[in-house]
Amino acid sequence: MSKVVSLHHIVINTKDRKMTIAAEHCEDMYRFITSIVKRNKCVLYRIGGIENHIHMLVDLSPTVTLSHLMWDIKRSSSDWAKQSGLFPDFVGWGKEYAAFSVSTSHKDAIVAYIMGQREHHHKVVIKDEIKRIAERNGIEWTEMMLT
Repeated sequence: MSKVVSLHHIVINTKDRKMTIAAEHCEDMYRFITSIVKRNKCVLYRIGGIENHIHMLVDLSPTVTLSHLMWDIKRSSSDWAKQSGLFPDFVGWGKEYAAFSVSTSHKDAIVAYIMGQREHHHKVVIKDEIKRIAERNGIEWTEMMLT
């Protein structure tokens, strides 16, 4: 049997980065997204964020592409959020997402980083955060990364 580890730190924004994931219901959103990840035979090590974006650390299954997983997460969770009544201002996810491959030696640090999102964003705005992550990973920064 083949053994594959394909860790990805993934960030998705709400449309126009609006604060539409109510803090009191974010765990409901995280549970729903977790079910989508499991349905795709991937492993979700951690999910967290604030009202306008979510971070995930996912071990991608060798039978699914990252683009398919993200399509499924964004489509399914957007439909669910709109129908649930828990997120009255949620209109959907932004067009883009950011995903960065992660070495297993950095897994615990990324998990800790995701767990600390609420505190982290008292000091850092998402635009600066995504720009720093992109540049650290050799990706040229563009404003499209936040749409």
